[in-house]
Amino acid sequence: MPELRYKYVRIQGKELAANTMHAKGVFSMCWQLVQKNIMSEEDAGLFKEIDSWFAENLPWPPHCKAQEPVICWFKTENSKEMMKMIRPALWLLEQYDQPYYLVYTNTPGEIVYEDKYQVATKVDGFLQIEETQPSWSPED
Repeated sequence: MPELRYKYVRIQGKELAANTMHAKGVFSMCWQLVQKNIMSEEDAGLFKEIDSWFAENLPWPPHCKAQEPVICWFKTENSKEMMKMIRPALWLLEQYDQPYYLVYTNTPGEIVYEDKYQVATKVDGFLQIEETQPSWSPED
């Protein structure tokens, strides 16, 4: 089987963000634990250090600054350092029983911002709720 190669990765949880109606990203998940005083002071301090590192080393997309409904993805080609630095935040999520998922894709949506490490994509309303299909299993 050939190796699968993806261009983008996103770390997200189960809860939906109100402004995007998509799964919250890793930073939102951790900040929520800090703001609700769920994290211990020591763990909150660790996350704030992680967040500060990213603030210094990762450009802040203008769409995010303006709180526009966008979804951010790391570029896999340049994400090695970013993923190394985000691991302690994932450990924190695990410590507080917060499930998260690494989502890989080649089609993240319409890109409205791009830099060396990441893209931000427009929320395009692709989330659709449809009726459940009829059961295909035989009836007993």
